[in-house]
Amino acid sequence: MSSLAASIAKVGSLTFLSHLLGFLRDLVIARVFGADAGTDAFFVAFKIPNLMRRLFAEGAFSMAFVPLLNEYKERRGRQELKTFIDAMAGALGTVLLLVTLLGILAAPLLVLVFAPGFAGEPGQRELTVAMLRLTFSYVLFISLTALAGGILNTYERFGVPAFTPVLLNLSLIGAALWLAPRMSDPIVALAWGVLIAGLAQLAFQVPFLARLGLLPRPRLALRNPGVRRTARLMAPALLGASVGQLNLLLNTILASFLVSGSISWLYYSDRLMEFPMGLLGVALGTVILPRLSQRHAATDPAAFSDILDWGLRWLLLLGVPAALGLLVLAGPIIATLFYSGASAGPVGASFSAQDTRMTAQSLMAYALGLVGFIGVKVLAPGFYARQEMMAPVRIALVAMAVNVAASLLLMGPLGHTGLALATTLSGLTNAVLLLRGLRRAGVYRPRPGWPALLAKGLGANLLMGLVLYLGPGALDYWLAMTGGARAFILCLWVFIGGGVYAVALFAGGIRPRHLLQV
Repeated sequence: MSSLAASIAKVGSLTFLSHLLGFLRDLVIARVFGADAGTDAFFVAFKIPNLMRRLFAEGAFSMAFVPLLNEYKERRGRQELKTFIDAMAGALGTVLLLVTLLGILAAPLLVLVFAPGFAGEPGQRELTVAMLRLTFSYVLFISLTALAGGILNTYERFGVPAFTPVLLNLSLIGAALWLAPRMSDPIVALAWGVLIAGLAQLAFQVPFLARLGLLPRPRLALRNPGVRRTARLMAPALLGASVGQLNLLLNTILASFLVSGSISWLYYSDRLMEFPMGLLGVALGTVILPRLSQRHAATDPAAFSDILDWGLRWLLLLGVPAALGLLVLAGPIIATLFYSGASAGPVGASFSAQDTRMTAQSLMAYALGLVGFIGVKVLAPGFYARQEMMAPVRIALVAMAVNVAASLLLMGPLGHTGLALATTLSGLTNAVLLLRGLRRAGVYRPRPGWPALLAKGLGANLLMGLVLYLGPGALDYWLAMTGGARAFILCLWVFIGGGVYAVALFAGGIRPRHLLQV
């Protein structure tokens, strides 16, 4: 197995564990709290700092910081590298502390901006403000965690950052099951769970940084050349790397005007879409960016192009069937994971058949764009590794314009499903334009054999999709089953679909080397 594939396997397996626990977390939240005004309030209070995490920490900051860190590692001495890390930690920590304090003070205004539909519901608005003041500190802790993760990933210690999200899931599960029944307002327990998770995730990475001898000693040195270059690169990367998150935030804003439960339906379907996104898209992006940065620093354009080509092969052979599976099995998946029937959870709520149908609809809409979302994770590093920030920004602006126009056009007739479909159209637009930009610049040159690989891959997907469309049956059939029966039959159909796909690929001449060889 190539070192890139081995790294993907490591990151992917730990991400699988994290998302498995994430499913358990969402299942627990759905069973305990249902989908109502209270869960809508929490998801807004969590989405705002989570968005900032993805924008500043995992998005723009990582895209700007990791290539520069690789440059220091490859071309500078150990002392210069350590000085850069210390200065970066000091600058980032100072900015984040100010942002966190400002966010806590401005929580009422933020809720009005990000969920304006709550303005007519004073109780829901006040609940959201109270929870946001607890969750906003998560921005500080998780952004510093991203700094630590960037250092570890640069030294190819991919496992530690990939495992870290597990702690968030465990914290929220504990908050829902243990803390919520002990509180006068049970839903607030989840906000405490987010805060505790942020502290735990940062603390977890400290020993591993110390083992590398790179534990930051923060210094406020804003004139450090590396800090200044990172800041300059972050500004355009902020939009280019995070257009998908801005689109999801727009969904939340517009969904706050729709019927109660819309935000929760979008949240649960987005979480399910994030399973293959994390397992494949995030894993690819995490592994590809440092490798592309190394090849750019070594002035090796052929190897640079080959890494991009390798990532796109993974997208075709694994991303497309994941999207198709989510599309065809959306109803059975939602019913199996979240449907609670007439039984109420510990705080008197339930996830109903209507919730199941509505969530399945938005999941199907998101699934149509999964290839685009993963494609962005593969293609955007092709720009950022070369410290080329403006082209992704222009593309992101086009994609955002598509999302805004489509959301306003589709939310009337299709409700929350129209918002999910608009996000899909935006993601596909983003990926296509990124690919075109890399091809026009001559940075990516497809290797021979793509037409045949594409035909065989799509043919295998078509066969798998047909089997999964005809076999599992209607949603009402799934709702009538017991929970255990749903889980068993869903696993059976996933196994059948995966088997059909694998056999079809093998019959078409596709072998493991198509994924393993760079």
